[in-house]
Amino acid sequence: MKSFFRRDNFWLGIGISLVLPVLTYFLLQLISMIFATPNGEIFKKSTDQLLAVCSNLIPFRYYLVKLKADKTGKGIMLITFVMAIIYFYLNWSA
Repeated sequence: MKSFFRRDNFWLGIGISLVLPVLTYFLLQLISMIFATPNGEIFKKSTDQLLAVCSNLIPFRYYLVKLKADKTGKGIMLITFVMAIIYFYLNWSA
């Protein structure tokens, strides 16, 4: 399993960059539900969404700098840009 994530594959990058923000978003929502004050949430939904999109920076840097896996990094970058565009489209007036 360890060697599976060390591959230089465009589709691996897409898979990682689709799963990680979803997990991050739901983890942030869980933390907000547990530690929220009685009058509201810890963060706004748009902040949780932005932090989830930014969570792709960690594997992006790992694959490009440490593993020199350019194809995987390109897959992560593509989905991160798409998610960033969707984020700004949904939260433009917020």
